[in-house]
Amino acid sequence: MGEAELRLFDTLAISAARPSKHLSLSPSFQRCAFAAWIKERIHKRECCFFSKGDREDVCECGYSKSNHVDEAIKPEDFTGESWDKHRHVREVCTDAFGEICFGGLGQKMGKYVRVSTDTSPEILYQLLTEQWNLSPPNLLISVTGGAKNFHLKARLKNMFHRGLIKVAQTTGAWIITGGTHTGVMKHVGQAVRDYALSSSMQGQIVAIGVPTWGVIHNRDALVNSEGCFPAHYLMDIKGQGRLSCLDNNHTHFLLVDDGTQGRYGVEIELRSRLEKYISGKSLGTKESGITIPVICLVLDGGPGTLNTIYNAMQNNTPCVILEGSGRIADVIAQVAGLSVTQVTIALIHQLMKKFFGQESENFHDLIEWTKKIQDIIRMSNLLTVFRVSEDNHGDLDVAILQALLKASRTSESLGIEYWKRQLELAIAWNRVDIAETEIFPDESQWKSSDLHWAMFSALVGNKPRFVSLLLENGVSLRDFLQDMETLCDLYRQLPGCFFLRKLAKRVHRSRHSRGQVFGNRPRCPSGHCELINMTHVSDEVRHLLGSFTEALYPPPPTANHFNMTMVDTSLSLSKSQTDSPAPLIEDSTEAQRDSGTDLFLWAVVQNNKELAEIAWEQCRDCMCAALAASKILKKMAEEGSDADEAKDMQALANHYEKHAIGVFSECHRSDEERAQKLLVRASPFWGKTTCLRLALEADDKSFIAQSGVQSLLTQIWCGELSVVNPVWRVLISIVFFPLIFTGFLVFRRDEVIHREIEKDEEIKTVEKVTGSTLRTNSHGPPQHLKPLSKWSRLVCLYSSPQVKFYLNIVSYFAFLFLFAVVLMIDFQATPSAGELLLYIWLLSLVCEEVRQLFHDPDGFGFCKKARMYINDLWNILDVLSILLFIIGLAFRLTTELFYAGKIILCIDFVVFCLRLMAIFTISRTLGPKIIIVKRMMMDMFFFMFLLSIWVVAYGVAKQGILINNENRLNWILRGAVYEPYLIIFGNFPTDIDNTSFDINSCSMNGDDPLKPKCPVLNENQTPAFPVWLTIIMICVYLLFANILLLNLLIAIFNFTFQEVQDNTDRIWKFQRYELIKEYHSRPAAPPPLIIFSHLYLFIRNIVLCRPPIICKEFKNKLLQAEEEELLSWEALMKDKYLLSTQQVQSQSMEQRILDTAQKVAAIADRLEREEERSSVDTVKGLARLEEQVIQSAKALQWIIDSLKSQGFAAKEAQLPTLITTDESLDTLRNTLEKEDGCHVNARQFHYPNSKLTRFPVPEEKVPWEVRFSSYMPTYYVSEEGGDHMDGSESETLHNHRNPGGRTGITGRGALSHFGPNLNVDLVLTRWRDSERSVLEYLAVLDESQGNLALPGGPAHSADHLPLTLQRTLGKKLFEKINAKVPEGTKVFEGYVDDCRNTDNAWVETTVLNIHLDRTSKEMVEINSMVVSSHGTLQWQEVSGKTRLGSNQRDTLRQVAELHNSKF
Repeated sequence: MGEAELRLFDTLAISAARPSKHLSLSPSFQRCAFAAWIKERIHKRECCFFSKGDREDVCECGYSKSNHVDEAIKPEDFTGESWDKHRHVREVCTDAFGEICFGGLGQKMGKYVRVSTDTSPEILYQLLTEQWNLSPPNLLISVTGGAKNFHLKARLKNMFHRGLIKVAQTTGAWIITGGTHTGVMKHVGQAVRDYALSSSMQGQIVAIGVPTWGVIHNRDALVNSEGCFPAHYLMDIKGQGRLSCLDNNHTHFLLVDDGTQGRYGVEIELRSRLEKYISGKSLGTKESGITIPVICLVLDGGPGTLNTIYNAMQNNTPCVILEGSGRIADVIAQVAGLSVTQVTIALIHQLMKKFFGQESENFHDLIEWTKKIQDIIRMSNLLTVFRVSEDNHGDLDVAILQALLKASRTSESLGIEYWKRQLELAIAWNRVDIAETEIFPDESQWKSSDLHWAMFSALVGNKPRFVSLLLENGVSLRDFLQDMETLCDLYRQLPGCFFLRKLAKRVHRSRHSRGQVFGNRPRCPSGHCELINMTHVSDEVRHLLGSFTEALYPPPPTANHFNMTMVDTSLSLSKSQTDSPAPLIEDSTEAQRDSGTDLFLWAVVQNNKELAEIAWEQCRDCMCAALAASKILKKMAEEGSDADEAKDMQALANHYEKHAIGVFSECHRSDEERAQKLLVRASPFWGKTTCLRLALEADDKSFIAQSGVQSLLTQIWCGELSVVNPVWRVLISIVFFPLIFTGFLVFRRDEVIHREIEKDEEIKTVEKVTGSTLRTNSHGPPQHLKPLSKWSRLVCLYSSPQVKFYLNIVSYFAFLFLFAVVLMIDFQATPSAGELLLYIWLLSLVCEEVRQLFHDPDGFGFCKKARMYINDLWNILDVLSILLFIIGLAFRLTTELFYAGKIILCIDFVVFCLRLMAIFTISRTLGPKIIIVKRMMMDMFFFMFLLSIWVVAYGVAKQGILINNENRLNWILRGAVYEPYLIIFGNFPTDIDNTSFDINSCSMNGDDPLKPKCPVLNENQTPAFPVWLTIIMICVYLLFANILLLNLLIAIFNFTFQEVQDNTDRIWKFQRYELIKEYHSRPAAPPPLIIFSHLYLFIRNIVLCRPPIICKEFKNKLLQAEEEELLSWEALMKDKYLLSTQQVQSQSMEQRILDTAQKVAAIADRLEREEERSSVDTVKGLARLEEQVIQSAKALQWIIDSLKSQGFAAKEAQLPTLITTDESLDTLRNTLEKEDGCHVNARQFHYPNSKLTRFPVPEEKVPWEVRFSSYMPTYYVSEEGGDHMDGSESETLHNHRNPGGRTGITGRGALSHFGPNLNVDLVLTRWRDSERSVLEYLAVLDESQGNLALPGGPAHSADHLPLTLQRTLGKKLFEKINAKVPEGTKVFEGYVDDCRNTDNAWVETTVLNIHLDRTSKEMVEINSMVVSSHGTLQWQEVSGKTRLGSNQRDTLRQVAELHNSKF
């Protein structure tokens, strides 16, 4: 198949596996695309040569003759080659894939595919992630151990199940097992079954089974060349025999096929390659260099499990051993705490007998197992033993994650970056508990800049607990968000949410509009179009908050702002950084930004409650932030189309309204004056708006209803008058204003002066009592306010909104009185003086309405202001009354329409009277009742639709029965609508009954316009309609209309009253603001005198173009110092509110029950652990006692034998062989003495660059002095150059014996010479500066492994440099440095534990330090060489964080000590 077709299959398969919301693919198409993908890439293996095995009809591959293809069956007389798995098994397209359905309770489903052993792990990873839609793992847990069924203790079983699922759930891990329903795989399946669907955990647990295809029982049900969707699989445990059933609790299966049947362990190689491939993938979506961690979890197991553990740890994979699970796991657990020299062959033999029982009698590789166990416990950083009886281990999930962190912590190759890897792993796993205990201990001090990447990762990954942890451990939000680009990146990585979709639309419109402005521009490549910037965010947030706010993030004043592609953007950015004065402007606006506010807004727009809660606690202007969040969320809920998302937004908006109420309540209780300042203070962080304005725009009625807010409104309502003045005094003072000069009214200035006088009196009293003047001196000279002058008192009286309101009420009553007089008494053809006054009066009202429409102190804009004006019911009545008056006036001035004009004016008078209800809105008693009336009017309006159905139905039927062919429209409506409507109110009709019929009351032909048409008459001149029918109809009509519907209306009114009654006070307090603000901005003079004020305002604002007078009652901009002091006080009140909230929550009944349950569970767990520990201690004590008895018996036997030998001289006293015949107490003592001298690298199983395996040499058998009779090392000599033996082979080998002891291989190996092979490492050092503060050394970069190394190589003599350095340094420089060798210092000289060492050849290294002066010629040449090497040569600081090997790091430490430098 061609490459183009292959890409097509990829596209179809991936799109089918991940259909989007907008593109819904049918299941059949998805299956076809998946099948095509599988057939193209996945193969199985089958035998192509039938060769008879032990049975006649069974091939050596294990399959029967019938399971082979025809060409595989040869004639009986065929005498060809013998069967070989490598040559007689071929790959063909797989025939088993799809979905698997397990029978039984629950109908569990999974996915499976049959794969070849040679399948690429990359293909399998694509299958898992792209075709099966698995999210890439943050952790890979490879569970291994006993394949046979084994018993776990109840406590260990529960901890294993709970811990495994918890770690998989919290970290997003994949669990990989053998996949069959036996042994450890069965336990993993049970864990998935027991905990995956529990209420405390959500989401699917990924358990991937990798079994061998040839050992699966009932596998024929899975075979279908086109795939099975699903395949019904039957678990037949009893009839499986030597085969195994798949585990029904695993979610995915990779069935590994090598073409054979009945052979276990086929999957091991492919599983290892898959795990290694996954471990090489980057963790998360970004390329951070951190790969997916892998851990091996071991339960039970035999020799195969030991090999798995050893190979895993050789690949730096940490292992967790569960003590108590049995066999090899318990053997390793028993020796894990011992030193390597204590782990002897005898001890392992003893433990094998103890934990394996009779099975241990068949073991013959005890030496190899001992060596592997020693190597395992030597790598203590990779080994973790989980002991149920120990308190410090906690749960298994914690042990697993701690094991991974321990492995990364001791990895020398990571150096200073090891903690970063740990933290990144903890964030990826979302395990803040691990980070607290392992990464952030109490004594740790972190720089904020070092944790910025972690904060970004935690925010983008939605890890709120990590965000809190990072803030607690030194992250400064101010430093983190100091660069606007960081905040912009956060918005670009928003999760899919409503705000992101709106931003995308805004970016698209912006790009489209710019394209139209600048003409056609080249199309940007995919993925390189204009990205989201903070201007887009600012515009969208301003849209959500309202146009009355200013931009939160003003656009930079640069001409290069209109960029369309990433290339243009980068060019513009570089240009602005070099040419434009943007930094100065940024500095000027920096004070208007608050990092806590920025982060809070980012969290709110994505409707993330937990992150928003954390960020809100960091906000400086917390109350304004909470109200802004309420406004934004309610606006998004209103515009969004997703009902569930809108409900969540509304709930979060209410939550932050409660926060604002809580903080303001604390502020008001502490200081009422400061709290009122917070309400009307212009916030620089939220578009220069106020808390009060935000609460009104967000419709936060509960906040406005707070006593502190109402107190402010009352204070504004009274103006400069005191709020304690009774209404009657104010009314009397309006008429008799000289009373204000007598103290009849109290002004606010008088109250302030009175408080100051009282305060001074208190201070004087304190001075007299204490005899001190410090307190008065601290206050400085008193600065008393002056009382108001008479003119000021008069101005303050009539400019008070309260007084304006009363004057306007009186004026409005006078206007209505004049209007009524004109309509009833003085409505002449020629307008009278009173009517002309009425027209002037109305003109003043029109001017006032126009002023209200254009008066915009909050900066809403005309469109917004017009919408707000129309949305007010009272303004609608004002406009309606004015329009009706103008129409009536126009009709009245014409002779033909004079009377019609009067009628319109009379109707207009009704509208003016209804407008009079607005005066009651200020009343605390009548104001709420008006709200109830409004709601009832709405109910009645909808009720009339229901009532009209019955009215029209009865009226039309009655009219049709009584009257024949009535053609007068007015009488039709009267009979069909009007009369049935009056019946409801008791006006019983007389024309439906013959007894009350009067022929004189109607017109026969309907020609009398004043009489109705007579009904159809019979010969007796009586109505012919059936009376019984009309009576039944009216009875039914009255039953439903008069009884049912009217009572329903009463019930609706009652329900509305009860529902609204509880909220009317809150609603009234909310609507009271608009009335107060209206009269606060209204001119003092009432109509019609107000027209002079309008004339003054017109001349001042329009003609003279003077700026409007700024009112500070509703919006006040504070000075910087006062602003900072007020915000600090608000932050203190916020902390008090949060503390009180936490205390209330902790004292709640639910929290108490939860705490009690946790304590009871902890006590029960502790008791169970103590009980188990006591039983374990008892068993150990008995075991030690038994061992001592055995040792005593052997010692007594030895004494007896010694005594007997003295009587019989032919025998020699023999010590008891407590361990083995090959060793004695002396040799064991010698071994213990040489514990630190044994080489390790030289005894690795696999010899480098070859396929040879060393003979296992346990630690106790390394010294040549120790007898090792079974030692049979392999002889190996590399084919590459080197010397050859002189003389006999045995003599040469005997003459050259490794001083470090046995290595498991003889010969020269890969080294050049028998005996010592000299190697010289050069340490060139210099001081970085003249102050000799930092010592540096020259290092060579090993590009293959990415590590650094000291320059060096093999040499013939330690007095000369290796010739290999000539290629690195150049001939001339090499000669100069070689000449300085005698001046150098030998730092180390001796044997080196090298992996190439053999019994007869080894490496000896001399480390030479040559220190160069910074000004020497050699240093100049070396520096030029470093520059031209492009990173191959590097000057590195002499430090313990350097990336050198362990041996060379030790050498570098000695160099640092030589120069008295820090390491």
